[in-house]
Amino acid sequence: MEDDPGGHGRTGGQDLSQAAFDDLLREVLARVDGVLDEQARLRHLLDAVVGVAADLSLDGVLDRILSAARALAGAQYAALGVLSPGPQRHIRTFVHQGMDERTVADVGDLPTGHGLLGLLIEDPRPLRLAHLSEHPASYGFPAHHPPMSSFLGVPVRIRERVFGNLYLTEKIDGTEFTEHDEAVVVALAAAAGVAIENAQLYQEAAHRQAWLTATAEITSMLADDTSTQSALQVVADRARSVSGADVAWLVLGSDPADLRLEVASGAPADMDDMHHLSMERSLASTVVRTGRPEVVMDVSSDPRAVDPSSIPGWPVLGPVMVLPLRSGQGVEGVLSLAWTKENAAGFHRVDAALPASFAEQATLALQVARSRDDRQRLALYEDRDRIGRDLHDTTIQQLFAVGLGLQGTFNACSEPQVRDRIERAIMDLDDTVKDIRRTIFALGVLDTSHDIQSEVERVVDRAGATMKLRPVFRVDGPLRSAVGAELAPDLLAVLSEALTNVSRHAHASTVAVRIAVDVDELALTVSDDGIGMDPVHLESGLANMRSRARRLGGDMVVDSRAGAGTCVTWTVPLAAPRHDPTAG
Repeated sequence: MEDDPGGHGRTGGQDLSQAAFDDLLREVLARVDGVLDEQARLRHLLDAVVGVAADLSLDGVLDRILSAARALAGAQYAALGVLSPGPQRHIRTFVHQGMDERTVADVGDLPTGHGLLGLLIEDPRPLRLAHLSEHPASYGFPAHHPPMSSFLGVPVRIRERVFGNLYLTEKIDGTEFTEHDEAVVVALAAAAGVAIENAQLYQEAAHRQAWLTATAEITSMLADDTSTQSALQVVADRARSVSGADVAWLVLGSDPADLRLEVASGAPADMDDMHHLSMERSLASTVVRTGRPEVVMDVSSDPRAVDPSSIPGWPVLGPVMVLPLRSGQGVEGVLSLAWTKENAAGFHRVDAALPASFAEQATLALQVARSRDDRQRLALYEDRDRIGRDLHDTTIQQLFAVGLGLQGTFNACSEPQVRDRIERAIMDLDDTVKDIRRTIFALGVLDTSHDIQSEVERVVDRAGATMKLRPVFRVDGPLRSAVGAELAPDLLAVLSEALTNVSRHAHASTVAVRIAVDVDELALTVSDDGIGMDPVHLESGLANMRSRARRLGGDMVVDSRAGAGTCVTWTVPLAAPRHDPTAG
């Protein structure tokens, strides 16, 4: 039988056509699968974008971004390093997914921006690696870190600013990240930038509302009968709370050379320690003088700054924001907000315009409270003035009349015992008149925690506690209104030293302190019934007190006899200028 060339050729052609058709069909199916896979990935990307944009809290947005990136690229681990807003671009916040809490604890400190992470910070462009350990910039992993090979890093931008970098590692199927993975994650990062910006705007609006609420609270509180000091404390507390600062304090005064640190929040506030801080050359004085806010990145390294970290119990501070308390009359002090170095990131998140506006509104509210206090003080002055006039014009005159009547009876009486009783009664009336006059002088000045008479009484009380007896204390004349700020320290120092000498050397059973204020002179007398002082103590132990008197243009007289006690009289003029007796 002969071969049929035509039939043979026909059979071979069918085999080739069938093979070509199968290859074509497989290629078409592969492309269809690729298109379907791409469509599915795009649907997942769209769902991820919608999901990321659904949250308005920044922490929630970042967490959703990581979840979406892991799902879209098939990564086991994901992280997002948020860059600091300051000039030195380093990772300020590092959020991650994929590692359990125990692994995180074993690894220890989170990355701060070295190696490959630092490379992406310096050059924010997508970076895809099959084996990240082979890259020259790779630092390797710390102990207990899970193994990671494949790597994909993508910058997250907000407009023209790089917010941070998104990192994906360890493809779940063991392969490396593909171009499609990179394209999808880049698209996700672009959408994430918009979502992050919206979350930041939402946070800023919430912060602005918090400052407005704090201002309204202070204004409402000051509308009630709240003292100025309490209002100052609330201002510091609310400013610290809303700003997230670790410590806040208020310095008051319109003269840069005469500022006082009044209240603090977030740290122990011992007024004595706080008042010892010199504010004459400080950031506060600079702000009061210029009226412009000052911002310092490290309070301990700025020569203009007074670092309150030296106050016992205060934390070591880093960045500080000093804001003027501005009113229509000028700058009346400053509000300072400070963060520890560990919490410096919170400082960068605060828009200085918000606490500055709060400070100005708080100043207006404080002025209202101060005006109310002044009105109350004026009303009290008027009431006291009326009482003083009544005592002077009525009570004292009546006592004088009684005294004159007794004096006439005394002159007409010849009985010695009756004359003695009348004389004692006249003396008692004189003492009563002096007491009433002292009361009238005291009514002329409102009692405050810092007036000179209160300070003198505290010195006397402390000395009494040491000596186990109560000194007799007496004031004749207007001590509060006559003794100014220049004389007060010397008066208190001399009184304290005199009482200390009595406590150490006198062995007295009674001690008397008398301050007499005349028109142009003050006399302090400290007397006791002790053993007296020898001449050596008269010259050495009292030399400092005598030096103070002479420096003020006065003198000191000591009357002491063995077994008869000691009387020290320290006298200085009230209006005479200070002078140095050693000057030529």
